[in-house]
Amino acid sequence: MAHTRKRAGATVLGLTAIAAISFVPATPAQAEPDIEDVKVRVDRLYHEAEVAQERLHDATLDLAELRRDLSGLRADQERQDERLETVRDQVSDAVVRQLEGEGISTVGQIVVSEDPGSFLDTLSTMSSFNDLQSSLLSDYDTELEALAIRQEATDARADEIAELTEQLSTEKETVDDNLAEAKELLADLEAEERERVLASRGSTTRVPASVPASGRAAAAIQYAMAQVGDAYVYGAMGENAFDCSGLTMRAWAQAGVSLPHSSSAQFSSGPRIAASDLQPGDLVFYYSPISHVGMYIGNGMIVHAANPGTGVAVAGLHSMPYVGAVRPG
Repeated sequence: MAHTRKRAGATVLGLTAIAAISFVPATPAQAEPDIEDVKVRVDRLYHEAEVAQERLHDATLDLAELRRDLSGLRADQERQDERLETVRDQVSDAVVRQLEGEGISTVGQIVVSEDPGSFLDTLSTMSSFNDLQSSLLSDYDTELEALAIRQEATDARADEIAELTEQLSTEKETVDDNLAEAKELLADLEAEERERVLASRGSTTRVPASVPASGRAAAAIQYAMAQVGDAYVYGAMGENAFDCSGLTMRAWAQAGVSLPHSSSAQFSSGPRIAASDLQPGDLVFYYSPISHVGMYIGNGMIVHAANPGTGVAVAGLHSMPYVGAVRPG
């Protein structure tokens, strides 16, 4: 009887457990993405990609400068080699002349010489010549050592740049993967919501019909404004796609002003301008450290290559964290 009650109790407990499990609300495998979360994430990933790209531009500029230094060092080395060869020839000639007269002692040469005074003068000249050779060799050794130090330092820096470039390439690949993931997430949203996300990322500022400017700035502005609507592509500098520093570089090139393909390097391309003194054509910079650049077009607006979701567009001057401005040329 007791045994029967135990079995009955176990059955009741089992049924209760099953019932409890059946009433646990089902959790979806993956919650639907929130549209604002997606927008924030896409913005962040686009900016991370731009930061990586601008750092890569900086590394490329550094590497080009190092290569110029190496070329100069090699030219110096060749000139030093020529100098050393000349010194070696001079020393060799002196040794040969000494060996040819080695059978006669110095005193004997004085005795047989028709003009001992002239011979002693010759010896004095030879001594000065030997001193000169020693000085040349000493100077050469010093210069050669200095060149070796510079060469070693430049090689080490080149290795650092190569390592940085590789690191940035890996970083860029990671960001590209994240961007692809974000785009896939956007694609999974309903069409109407997806349009809302893209529209919210685009320019909300009306493109001005004209921008008053004069001189070289007018040529730069005309080019930049003609690119509104073009695509944003990391590392691009035209003809139909740009990144931020690629656009400003190409725009000012139309005015005969050469700028580096780097937002942080462009920040050193001219005198600093206060926000209250901005004029159309001035370059404006964003984020810390600097990783974005646009061109001021007046009335509190800029034209810039924004990001892959927006492309080249017009936006407000303070639509991003503002750092400062310069006036190229």
